[in-house]
Amino acid sequence: MKTYMFPGQGSQAKGMGAGLFERFPELCERADAVLGYSIRELCLEDPQERLGKTQYTQPALYVVNALSGYARIEDAGRPDFLAGHSLGEFNALLAAGCFDFETGLRLVQKRGELMGQVVGGGMAAVLNASREQIEQILADNGLSNLSLANYNSPSQIVISGLAEEIARARECFKQGKIRFYPLNTSGAFHSAYMRESMEAFRAFLQEFEFVSPAIPVIANVSARPYQAGALLDTLARQIANTVQWSDSVQYLLALAQARNEPIEFVELGPGEVLTRLVEAIRQQTPATRIEQILSEEKLASAQRNAVEVPTPATIAPTVSAPTQVGATPAHQLAAEGKIAHWNQQHPVGTAVRSKLLPEQALETRSEAVLLFGHRAAVYLKGYNGYFDLDELSAA
Repeated sequence: MKTYMFPGQGSQAKGMGAGLFERFPELCERADAVLGYSIRELCLEDPQERLGKTQYTQPALYVVNALSGYARIEDAGRPDFLAGHSLGEFNALLAAGCFDFETGLRLVQKRGELMGQVVGGGMAAVLNASREQIEQILADNGLSNLSLANYNSPSQIVISGLAEEIARARECFKQGKIRFYPLNTSGAFHSAYMRESMEAFRAFLQEFEFVSPAIPVIANVSARPYQAGALLDTLARQIANTVQWSDSVQYLLALAQARNEPIEFVELGPGEVLTRLVEAIRQQTPATRIEQILSEEKLASAQRNAVEVPTPATIAPTVSAPTQVGATPAHQLAAEGKIAHWNQQHPVGTAVRSKLLPEQALETRSEAVLLFGHRAAVYLKGYNGYFDLDELSAA
């Protein structure tokens, strides 16, 4: 089980992307046209020392991450899962086919501009303290305006808020083995102070069309795969909400255990920040936490659908899914016939009724597709999942 992961802000470094700009010259030209400056010069030389400024950092990282992803997929093939830390999540969605290169660049350019406008904030990394310990220390010292921004590993958590409160918090965390390191950031990212930017970005996202992920992407805000119908909202909320990186990696570890498969994490982009975090998470995650995630997922699956309908996060809406063990050619042909008939009679957006949810208003959000090589199904708005065609009728 292979996961490609993309780093976020903080991994940038002068010289990043060397060799990639020459490999993908056309994409570099397209990036320059969108940005209005040379992305190659910014990343390799940074003559005006702008690489550390949010509005330049984010497009630069996005481009280098993207080129790294294209190179890896060309050389080694597609992964089973994708993930990205904060900004890197845009690269994960790009690799999953949710939007094209230039659209993603416009998104992160706008995101960087909006986040760069919020001043007076700060962030700090707290090491060797649990989430509960940090929250208690903040509460005990009246630091109610600070919040957890990045849950990077069980022993590394970033807090965010007003710069003066970050400075005051430093003394409060001088206890035992706890370590406190202020970060060189200009804003209170992933905190309530970014809500105005979040809403502005949400409005900007409305101008674009997005495609369901063709490869499952683990979302920062939920530590679970993106749901197709909630892509825009999930991506907007990321700006002002905690990056659940530790939980995301633990979810993938639990999934690999459930499948009885080895898991490989490959970091694409500058640096090895995520690689080190993954190793720390592996070492610091107890077996009981993995069992807890498996139990939660089993319960959530049962609640979603008693007949085990897959979600778009775990199976892409294509007609090329592999045949399930035990399925026969006759089953597949029958399903394909149902799909062809449904798509001729019912366009996307058809109002439907379900035998399982007779009182709920539902609407198709995709054409009918073949799942697991034998099941005819369609994705439904209002339920946010796939239903068998046999269970549906046009309203």
